[in-house]
Parts: sequence; structure tokens; C-alpha cells
Amino acid sequence: MRPPIRTLAPAAAALAAGLLLAGCGDVEPMPEVTQGARPTAAPATKAAPPATKAPAAAASHLTVGGPGTACALPVSFGVAEKWTPKAIEDPEKAEFAAFTRQGPAVMRCEVDAKPAGHVGFLRVWTAEKGSARAALEGFVKAERNTSEVTYEEGASGAGPVTEVTYTVYNELMEESKEERALAVSTPKGTVIVHLGGLDTAEHRAMIPAYRLARTTLKAL
Repeated sequence: MRPPIRTLAPAAAALAAGLLLAGCGDVEPMPEVTQGARPTAAPATKAAPPATKAPAAAASHLTVGGPGTACALPVSFGVAEKWTPKAIEDPEKAEFAAFTRQGPAVMRCEVDAKPAGHVGFLRVWTAEKGSARAALEGFVKAERNTSEVTYEEGASGAGPVTEVTYTVYNELMEESKEERALAVSTPKGTVIVHLGGLDTAEHRAMIPAYRLARTTLKAL
């Protein structure tokens, strides 16, 4: 088994190649800053950008998170057509921490966009019970070289949600890319759904799948 690959850096890619979730197959690497740091902008709060029209779920109305689905989670949500969910195996193991932990959260599930023609994932993380905003802030602060951090509050089928949009500077690629995530508190703990992507263009192309997850989100 191998943990998810979160960087394009050669050394990290080689290390991660021998790890990852069970039966995962090939996984596109996610770029990550490998050195240095830039000042992190102070979090701001403003109105959400116009929502992108969400795609329909697959013809089978595939969901993830509920009984019998690919990932056991405190929530369920609809999965965009051709996106493929896979559980992270043994994410609590210390040797996988660099790949499966970020701030207060542990990665539990990856929904791969590659079968749908995109380079990226929806990644689902869980944290202890508590404030969704606090968990999301801790998650973002644990990321390197972030800027333009903006939080907003909203609602979902699973209850109140906190969302964040931000940019991450990748020194390897010498460019910044957009990322976004949402957090919701449930009786079984806090859930964070994060959308990355190879670059900003890929990220924006995958926003409809993120919106679908948000609008169909339900606590279990």
C-alpha cells in the first residue's frame, strides 16, 4: 500500500511511489513547495465567488461516505461522473504522516479526477470534534507558502460549513495555484473536503465536482 503523492519533487515522488492506498493504481502527483517560504497573508472574510454549475452525479448516482461505499466517513456526498473514490489505508501510521496528515486533520479518502480527464483530487480529511472554522484554519496554516486566504460561512445538508479559498506558491514550478476546501462539524468529528489540482487551470475545471460534493453533503 502507498500513501497519496502530494508533490512533484523527484525525491518525494520516488518515496511515495512505494506507498499508497490499497488497490489504488496510478495516482497523479500533486505539486507541493519543496523549499523556502513566502509570507502567509492574513485570513480575510468576504462574499463567496459565483457558484459554478455542478455536474450531475454518475448515472448510478454514485455517492461516497455511506454504508457499502468506497470510503467510511462521517458524511456522504455525490461524486461527479467518472470520478473514482478510494479509501486511504492505514493513514494513522507514523511513517505515512507526511502524506496523510495536515494540521489537525487525517486524510481518509481520495476521489480521483483522472478518469474524468483532470489532474487532481477531492480529498476528504477528518479531525476531532470541535469548531469547523478552527479545524479549517489549522489545516490551511499547515500548508506551505499560502496567500490570499479567504474564509466564508455558509450552509449545507450536513449543517453550517466554513469554506476557504487560497493560493499556494510552488517553487518547483515557480507559480501559484488556487486551492479551496470546506469544513463541517458532525457528531462523529469534523470533516474537511479539499480540492487541489495540478495548477489553477485544472483546479478551476474541477470546481463543479467540488460544488456537487458541497450541495449533496449529508451527515451520517
